[in-house]
Amino acid sequence: GVNGTSVARDAAGRGFSVCLCEQDDLANHTSSASTKLIHGGLRYLEHYEFRLVREALSEREVIYKSAPHIVWPLRFVLPHVKGLRPRWMLRAGLFLYDYIGKRKLLPPTKTIRFDNHVSGKPLKEGFKHGFVYSDAWVMDARIVVLNAKSAQNNGADIHTRAKVVKAMRVEEKKKWEIHVEKAGETHIFYAKTLVNAAGPWVSEILGKDKVDFHTKESVRLVQGSHIVVPKVFDHSYCYIFQNPDNRIIFAIPYENEFTLIGTTDVDYKGDPADVKCTDEEKSYLINAANEYFTKQLTVADIVWDFSGVRPLYDDGQEKAQKATRDFVLSLDAPHGNGNGAILNIFGGKITAARELGEKVMRKIAPLFNNMSGDWTDKEILPGGDMGLDFESYLAQFKKQYAWMDEKLAHHYVRHYGSLAHEIVGKAKSMEELGTHLGDICYEAELNYVRDHEWAQTAEDYLWRRTKMGLHFTTETQEKIKNWFGA
Repeated sequence: GVNGTSVARDAAGRGFSVCLCEQDDLANHTSSASTKLIHGGLRYLEHYEFRLVREALSEREVIYKSAPHIVWPLRFVLPHVKGLRPRWMLRAGLFLYDYIGKRKLLPPTKTIRFDNHVSGKPLKEGFKHGFVYSDAWVMDARIVVLNAKSAQNNGADIHTRAKVVKAMRVEEKKKWEIHVEKAGETHIFYAKTLVNAAGPWVSEILGKDKVDFHTKESVRLVQGSHIVVPKVFDHSYCYIFQNPDNRIIFAIPYENEFTLIGTTDVDYKGDPADVKCTDEEKSYLINAANEYFTKQLTVADIVWDFSGVRPLYDDGQEKAQKATRDFVLSLDAPHGNGNGAILNIFGGKITAARELGEKVMRKIAPLFNNMSGDWTDKEILPGGDMGLDFESYLAQFKKQYAWMDEKLAHHYVRHYGSLAHEIVGKAKSMEELGTHLGDICYEAELNYVRDHEWAQTAEDYLWRRTKMGLHFTTETQEKIKNWFGA
């Protein structure tokens, strides 16, 4: 997921020999089931998590500059609701949110009246005032893939569908012997230091049966679910809604044709791979949205839902929504250096992942007398060398490939940035992009995600490398499935 690929990227860039093993596809679980925001966490201010919010807000612009093709600014509308948090409290919180993180690129908070603002039109009568503030959006699964590509570009070996089944300290406990199952075969790797970035499985894999190491620290598994419905409003603003139970939900324009609504916060028991959005969660999100929108939704309107398990550090809080969103790094270096060391990662989120990778390497690098400095805060992710003006870059791309369907050109640039040129290659017509599988899917793109982004199945492409599973016809999706099968 995002933590593991961020660590691999940072370590490889410092000159370490790095191998990453992922049991499924990249971003197969938690990292593709987020609300897809790069944000400070406005509600964390209520829990006095000022340092956490400040660091996350500082990261917001770092990440935006590193990947402007898959990260972009959004404006969020927060309506004031009588009987809930008072207006002065909301304004004070947003003032702090604006300035605690040294915002430079994103616009500040504004106070608005809904009778003369476009965001007021979809809302029920009775909402008079609100606030508009900034945060950012990210294609969550794609940032995981780009971290992996950056790691590979710096020499890392990336193995997907490669499950670590056992790891033990050997040779007087100065090395790790790691057994990995891939394609029905067992492979053995040796490493001086092991980083456990298993997300929701971080605690489960510790113990004699798998990774021979014990710790008292653990994670609290919290389920977060989202629903996608046909778009409820036609403008580009997002909404953050307060609920009487003190939880909040977002309603965000999604994939041009839809609205994304989420998330929930409930404790989870069971295998994180089996998590599903429950009927209760669907009803909760529908009812919460219906409290605000004139257009009333029903469960029948849901076109897609997804759910993920957040591995929050277990700090003993009674309620899931009060559990800390901060991460904890636990290092065991029995020999005082990198020999036989293990670092376990508890918690984390997409916004903090680059910083997490950096902090992991600040702990590990000195064990090897590696004094190379931090670097990922200044480095563009693959495809991101296109500047912050996406529309200008897109216009140049369309001009260069005037023969290309406009919708396809937008799809390529939005998902791949400057690397879109690698997909097009020497093609000079739509026909030269290879077999047309339907809609805007051409073989050139499938070849690219297979050869350069570790995609091995139709699901990898349709739901993680892209979200074209929401757009393509059943016939097109079946052809893509057959293509990967062949």
